[in-house]
Amino acid sequence: MAGVSGPGPDGARRIDHWIGGKRVPSASGRALPVYDPATGRVQASVGLATAGEVDDAVAAAAEAFPAWRRSSLSRRAEIMFRFRHLLDEHRAEIAAVISSEHGKVRADAAGELARGIENVEFACGIPALLKGAYSEQAATDVDVHSVRQPLGVVAGITPFNFPAMVPLWMLTNAIACGNTFVLKPSEKDPTVSLLLAELLAEAGLPDGVFNVVQGDAVAVDRLLAHPDVAAVSFVGSTPVARHVYVTGTANGKRVQALGGAKNHMVVLPDADVDVAADAAVSAAYGSAGERCMAVSVLVAVGAVADPLVDAVARRLRALRIGPADDPESEMGPLITREHRDRVASYLDAAAAEGATVVVDGREHRFAGDGFFLGASLVDHVRPGMKVYDDEIFGPVLSVVRAGTYDEAIRLVNDNPYGNGCAIFTRDGGAARAFEFDVVCGMVGVNVPIPVPVAYYSFGGWKQSLFGDTAIYGPAGIDFYTRTKVVTARWPDPATSAVDLGFPRTR
Repeated sequence: MAGVSGPGPDGARRIDHWIGGKRVPSASGRALPVYDPATGRVQASVGLATAGEVDDAVAAAAEAFPAWRRSSLSRRAEIMFRFRHLLDEHRAEIAAVISSEHGKVRADAAGELARGIENVEFACGIPALLKGAYSEQAATDVDVHSVRQPLGVVAGITPFNFPAMVPLWMLTNAIACGNTFVLKPSEKDPTVSLLLAELLAEAGLPDGVFNVVQGDAVAVDRLLAHPDVAAVSFVGSTPVARHVYVTGTANGKRVQALGGAKNHMVVLPDADVDVAADAAVSAAYGSAGERCMAVSVLVAVGAVADPLVDAVARRLRALRIGPADDPESEMGPLITREHRDRVASYLDAAAAEGATVVVDGREHRFAGDGFFLGASLVDHVRPGMKVYDDEIFGPVLSVVRAGTYDEAIRLVNDNPYGNGCAIFTRDGGAARAFEFDVVCGMVGVNVPIPVPVAYYSFGGWKQSLFGDTAIYGPAGIDFYTRTKVVTARWPDPATSAVDLGFPRTR
């Protein structure tokens, strides 16, 4: 399982497209470096697709669609079972590749893959998931039934922070439903996309059913405009999600576009401070904060604020930050040098706007030229400050102090994002009220990262989701199929007659 084609002209490992069942080098002449975030060194080069190369991938998918659509449900399920087995066999190798290009520690990479595999397991049940309905005698001698049918060629545009899990959210249901798929992964950590392609081929997936185009905005915009692409799934920042949704729907496509987040964790005065602090640190700084479900705002209610801030600060000073291949590392680097510097800039801005930088991650010293930044904690944050308003996407946790539960819930609900949120309390009534009151798509009760299991669906509210359909699980089956309703009668010619009245069921 190589995932590459060998060295390119400059001697760097070259990362190619996957079109029609084989690796295809980019002919664009444009390429970007792929870094090892732990060292800052270039480890590979990824070719960027032209619009014509995107067209080639879509053409391969369109050619494969008629035969794949006719494939039996049992065959699709069998391929998904084989794919799941191969992913399990190669867990360590895939996790190592994720870590080498993204920077997240091995345990985190393995966890990402495990949650992705859950989606393959869900898709293994596709014969049951695609069952329609049947009504006998809906009218006299008239029967009605419904079927779910695939859309055709569908595309997925995925982010750098989960190079294995998010593609598996999309491609498993899409392919199991009978569609063919074109994946445009992040150009920052693209190798995993080719590993998935190789394993799908080994599992028996026919050529052209799954394709990968490496690229940037040129590839994205061509997928959004291509007349043969029926639907687009996207995960990324809110500005790009809005662009994908507006452009895709204007071109007649079905679109689900998951955007950014500013996830709040509300801690009530009755909560166990140590439990809440453990959860806040785990959820805010895992994967160096580069998660759309990371906790980025800690809402401390009443008297819990001071002890909670102290407890979080103690834990941050003990975090082990280092390269992913060090088994002692709990947090790795950020994805690029530019992103690290952007994240760090929020600390100066926060202090200038009146917040208190309790722990400054810039004071943590690292050897070498990797893209590391220590964990930071900022207290006395208020709405209107850049550190609160922006999606930072890094290891910076803001603390907002609220006097009451009502103040805390208003804070969460007034935020323009509504991806995930959580409450920590030992009061069941307060937890139930929060679940009822909060305007947010995914809610945790004493669970800081409430990512749903694969047989539910993932999706935020407000500016965290553009479109009406959440991703994966039952919503994924709905998104990648359309329902056809058939009304049938087998009349007796002897009783046939002209009747211009509107059909009745009685």
